[in-house]
Amino acid sequence: QVQLVESGGGLVQPGGSLRLSCAASGSIFRFYAMGWYRQAPGKQRELVARIISGGSINYLDSVKGRFTISRDNAKNTVYLQMNSLKPEDTAVYYCNADLADLVGGPLPRRKDYWGQGTQVTVSS
Repeated sequence: QVQLVESGGGLVQPGGSLRLSCAASGSIFRFYAMGWYRQAPGKQRELVARIISGGSINYLDSVKGRFTISRDNAKNTVYLQMNSLKPEDTAVYYCNADLADLVGGPLPRRKDYWGQGTQVTVSS
């Protein structure tokens, strides 16, 4: 099995900062990409930031300059540093990993995995 364990959400005032972490573990053969999505009440899930195995990084336009995604390959962990938070950043944040696992046997199988979600609330 493969697990994604998130941490770091919480309540913060506007202008504040939070750092999310997501650690992947289990029968992992290789990563294609890791990233963060978010879903606010009544809205669709959207990509916030993603880092691809070759090093390319994508950000949602509204978080550019405020959020930074990074990765520790040795720990299979991805981070999202969120600065200058705004009330509109309030959402459940989900870690995502596009990877090949060895869950089904010796041949790698590409699959999307999701974390359980962590609540980020930006409010005064």
